[in-house]
Amino acid sequence: MSLIGTLTSGVSAMRAFTKGLEVIGNNIANVNTTGYKASNASFQESFSNTLRSSAPSTATSSNLSAIQVGTGVGLGSINANMNQGALSTTGVSTDLGVSGNGFFRVKNIVDSSEYATRAGDFRMDDQGYLVTSKGYRVQGLTGGTALAAPATVGDIVLGTPPTGTQLQSFSFDRQGNLIEFYSDGTSATTNKLLLQNFRDPSALQKAGDNLYNGFVAAGPVGGVALVNTGENNPGTNGLGTVEAGTLELSNVDLTEQFANMITTQRSFQASSRIVTVSDSVLEEVVNLKR
Repeated sequence: MSLIGTLTSGVSAMRAFTKGLEVIGNNIANVNTTGYKASNASFQESFSNTLRSSAPSTATSSNLSAIQVGTGVGLGSINANMNQGALSTTGVSTDLGVSGNGFFRVKNIVDSSEYATRAGDFRMDDQGYLVTSKGYRVQGLTGGTALAAPATVGDIVLGTPPTGTQLQSFSFDRQGNLIEFYSDGTSATTNKLLLQNFRDPSALQKAGDNLYNGFVAAGPVGGVALVNTGENNPGTNGLGTVEAGTLELSNVDLTEQFANMITTQRSFQASSRIVTVSDSVLEEVVNLKR
């Protein structure tokens, strides 16, 4: 049984370290992905066979320690490193980075599903909506005019210029305000980006395309829904500021990833040696009768 257990331990280690290499490979593949957060794999021991249980001391004997033999290793968790990535200047007015905590919220208008993202490589579509590369609409306060501040939670969209004027340009400030400038020299704040903070961002679930869901598990601060009460305003309540004309780079550290790859690869090789040695011993046992 001990030799069979040795084989099982070796195989479990090879399986676990294979997953570890997959995580490292994915991190390296996304070294240039906007807003990407690196993942780290951790391992844990498997069930241990108990040959003797521990026992407390008595009046006539000393205590006994347990005698246990482990059965290998398994994948414990794969956690995301949510540390801030560096902000790179692009000069594009719709490229938005978050300096500090918080995520942009975007909405798929087809099924009304919402996601969080740190990738602010947005664009204005042909209808004036601020959208992701997939066409998901960025959420915030909208409906503002020269006489009233934006107050309705919904899709960020360019407003209607005053009669007789044309939209000349627009810009975002650090508080997420979308300011439109018109041909008659006037301006108006028509929209405001809102950010979502989470108590445990690492619990967010990756949905592909730089998007996250699983809001409830991550503990959304202030609730799942964005609100117009100041809790989701950039630069307040622990939220970061919006940096227009920048993009957050991947936080993958190639030096660390290659070092982890070497140690994980060597661990895999050592595990394969366990299987090889166990096979040799089993061969000797089989040949004892000869």
